[in-house]
Amino acid sequence: MNGSTVDQIKNDPQLLKPTKKEANLENLSKEELIVRVVSLEKHVQQLRNVIAKNANSTLPDALAKQKIQRKFEFDKFKCRHILLKICYFGWEYMGFAVQEEAGKTIESELFAALIRTKLIENRESSNYHRCGRTDKGVSAFSQVVSLDLRTNMSEGPGVFQPENYTGNNKNIKDTEIDFCNILNRNLPDNIKVTAWAPLNDKNFSARFDCSSRSYKYFFPRGNLDLNRMEEGGKHLIGEHDFRNFCKMDVNNGVVSYMRRIDKLTVRCTLQENPEQESPYDMCELTIVGKAYLWHQIRCIVSILFLVGEGREEPEVISELLDVSSNPCRPSYGMASDLPLNLFDCQYEDVNWVYDQVSLSFVLKSFQKLWAESSVKTQMMRSCLADLDTHSTVKILSQVESLSQLRREKVYTPLMKLQKCPSLEDKITTIAKRRKIDLESEKS
Repeated sequence: MNGSTVDQIKNDPQLLKPTKKEANLENLSKEELIVRVVSLEKHVQQLRNVIAKNANSTLPDALAKQKIQRKFEFDKFKCRHILLKICYFGWEYMGFAVQEEAGKTIESELFAALIRTKLIENRESSNYHRCGRTDKGVSAFSQVVSLDLRTNMSEGPGVFQPENYTGNNKNIKDTEIDFCNILNRNLPDNIKVTAWAPLNDKNFSARFDCSSRSYKYFFPRGNLDLNRMEEGGKHLIGEHDFRNFCKMDVNNGVVSYMRRIDKLTVRCTLQENPEQESPYDMCELTIVGKAYLWHQIRCIVSILFLVGEGREEPEVISELLDVSSNPCRPSYGMASDLPLNLFDCQYEDVNWVYDQVSLSFVLKSFQKLWAESSVKTQMMRSCLADLDTHSTVKILSQVESLSQLRREKVYTPLMKLQKCPSLEDKITTIAKRRKIDLESEKS
């Protein structure tokens, strides 16, 4: 049955009725009538199926043409080397950097948005660098990346003509692409670009040209003595060998653990009652430096929690920094990743552009997240306040889930814990393993 016949049937259902000859049924027996009715019902159903199939598959030419997308001509546009400042809450992600066998990451979401909006053709050609590689569950208020994006401009800071450029004045406009706004409407609610900055130097790197990085670690007061924690933190200020305050990454060639911490503070930022301390007060530890080791902040927080609880003296920090006397790190656990935040990244001679329309969109998105989280927090706090009135024992375990330390009946001092292998032992082990691998490859 062709299309014209289908159209006729749709427009004139009377065509489905039997002819006069077929209507003369008086001479048919009962059995013949039943066969006739069944046959007609099958025929009607077949016609309905044909009509439905054609209605779904037949599109007007204009709609069919829309399905054929033209390939975007990147070579018609110039590029611009810029910085992007990114804010994200990393609790639902497997870290910042793309990983081959990991789940979704901040970086994978960012590049999906960059490619979808045609700001870049691919990652390989984007001249991409990131300031920091935050781990699973870690957040950032000021992560920074440098890369080359498509631009509307013919000239200006950071604007350059790529090698394959074949454009003309047709694609040049008076105003720049609204990088932040376009990306934010293609990113998840918990990842947003807050600002961008043009760069004069095409070799400027978000990683290597960063002059200072600040981390914050948020935590409840619980049973912690903040003064003791800050006293212990003072021992960390300056340049030290931090091998006992990190996870040694010898496999990736890291054999020097000298780093410098310029500032460390511990303070209460949100008090429940301005007149007295509460275990539910919110506090933050701030660390400022230029570069950090793998898990360095979480290891530092873990030790300072022990000092704040009174389990260790502030001077234990100096003992751990004395690697000649203590070359092997005690086998202690790290603090939770949940409260850790890459808070700020500083650059010299960089002028950030904050678009007010885009910023309003980000504020609304984050205010929604804040409202939902705050309502849940207040509900739980009200429940705890009620339960406290019925408890005869004061429970102070607000920090327990963050410290992830052993909860022994008899506390084992930090320096008496089982020791991890020394740096020299790790280097020797890896060297032997690689030698064996090389010999097996040759054979």
